[in-house]
Amino acid sequence: MTSKLEQLKQFTTVVADTGDLDAITRLKPVDATTNPSLLLKAADIAGYADLLGKVKADAKGNVDLACDQFAVTMGSGILKAIPGRISTEVDARLSFDEAALLNKARHLIELYDKAGVGRDRVLIKLASTWEGIRAAEKLEKEGIQTNLTLLFSFAQAQACADAGVFLISPFVGRIYDWYKKSTGQEYTGAADPGVESVTKIYNYYKTNGYKTVVMGASFRNLNQIEQLAGCDRLTISPELLEKLGQDEGELPRRLQPGNAGEAKQQLNESQFRWAHNEDAMATEKLAEGIRQFARDQEKLEAVMAKK
Repeated sequence: MTSKLEQLKQFTTVVADTGDLDAITRLKPVDATTNPSLLLKAADIAGYADLLGKVKADAKGNVDLACDQFAVTMGSGILKAIPGRISTEVDARLSFDEAALLNKARHLIELYDKAGVGRDRVLIKLASTWEGIRAAEKLEKEGIQTNLTLLFSFAQAQACADAGVFLISPFVGRIYDWYKKSTGQEYTGAADPGVESVTKIYNYYKTNGYKTVVMGASFRNLNQIEQLAGCDRLTISPELLEKLGQDEGELPRRLQPGNAGEAKQQLNESQFRWAHNEDAMATEKLAEGIRQFARDQEKLEAVMAKK
């Protein structure tokens, strides 16, 4: 019997949720994704000390440029170890400024271009705010494909699909965390709220012919991954990838096209904001996620500013 990881790869594209090049090389995912939190962890790894020093020196005191260059240099290195794409995140503090998001996204693509990496191997990550979705819509038309992250509500998923974004990252584990704390209940199997959310989105997209890729993210346990086997993509931490690689039990496919989904509904801005606002979990987790990534971005900037 092959491992659950190898079985999963038969019907789901596996993405490594880490900036650790050693782990990526060992686990051999198709794609990889980073964010400010993961880059901050990478900056503490001894093996990246020389890279960090070079990035600082090249930026000549420009902390913002140093952070962008670190993200791009890390991404470029990761791309040498995987056949697919790297997702690189825009500063979360720009999440409500469409023009600033566009400028930063284009700048990151320019840095990748200078590093010899084509835009066909990069996804720009943006928070799934109304402004982030609108910026993504424009970027997609420019040939810059996007990964809409911090996605918690069905309204966010609907708006992303209508904007034609390449990929969304619903945060399974953080949805689970909120409901567990709110209700005091443990959730298992298909009844896990994070699993239910991604299943609903997946079925909606397939029923209505949307091309946007669904990539479940932020997993807390193997059950969540196994319940979403068959999802377009899953981005998984090295720790959980290791466990999947060691488990030789049977892994049946759970999600596949053909299951009934809700009818298509296009949302204007006021409808989007109201529908998202009505989801207490989503409003709290989106705000919390933006704050968390913003704090980690500030910590990364402090590392870059340190002499």
